[in-house]
Amino acid sequence: MGVASGGTGATPGRAASPAGRTAATPDIDDFTRPWWDAAAEGRLLIRRCAACRRAHHYPREFCPHCWSEEVRWERASGRATLYTWSVVHRNDLPPFGARTPYAAAVVDLAEGPRMMTEIVECAEEDLRIGMELEVAFREEGGGVVVPVFRPVPEADRPARPPGA
Repeated sequence: MGVASGGTGATPGRAASPAGRTAATPDIDDFTRPWWDAAAEGRLLIRRCAACRRAHHYPREFCPHCWSEEVRWERASGRATLYTWSVVHRNDLPPFGARTPYAAAVVDLAEGPRMMTEIVECAEEDLRIGMELEVAFREEGGGVVVPVFRPVPEADRPARPPGA
């Protein structure tokens, strides 16, 4: 799980300076810092509730299923399937305009939650609902690292039972 594209030389996982901010630069606070620091290290985190055992994403300080505050960070497998996508052909906000066209997507993480992301390393015509994906990481402006997803290489896919 490496960084999907080149960086800026800034410290990964740290908020960008105002001059280096773009529409892709997240606001990082004390609560979300573990998530961003893990991404900078090539790990994807989710939150899991100790009361109902359900996982969720985006990070919240309470469980959106049972409202418990007994939620903890947990390392996700990095595996997902494509739920839906839209190919963006025009976006005037930096840095997105330089990336067009790109596939904005929603993926189903193996642990259960859905996550908004971008699909990389895949031609538009090869995108398929249910395709197997794995997390990769891309450094954004200001040194912030974000998770993106790419197709699982054929050799890494589990064998399908006959007739499946």
